[in-house]
Amino acid sequence: MKIKTIYYHSMALAGFFGLFVLLMLWPTILVPSVHFPVALVLLITVTPLLLPMRGLLNRNRKSCAWAAYISLIYFIHGSAEAYANTDERLYASLEIMLSLMLFLGSTFYVRFSGNHS
Repeated sequence: MKIKTIYYHSMALAGFFGLFVLLMLWPTILVPSVHFPVALVLLITVTPLLLPMRGLLNRNRKSCAWAAYISLIYFIHGSAEAYANTDERLYASLEIMLSLMLFLGSTFYVRFSGNHS
């Protein structure tokens, strides 16, 4: 039984938009930063995620591959936060889970979508 590539792409999109919403809510509403301006935190955390967005929505294989690479940054950040900051471990674990969804979904989509772009 072969899973259709649409399911992998849907998993990648769920991870992408979940990660986007989490990264927008975490420094603004959930745990506002006291050391840095909120706009700076949002600029640093959300901008890399926006780079492959258009291609990811259009099912461009190269953009999906880049989204997989970029999701590893968020996986590392979530792992470090989960280890270092016990108060925000729930949000960090959610970041890890969503970044893995984005990584696996986009990787499997690129792998099984064939040779067309």
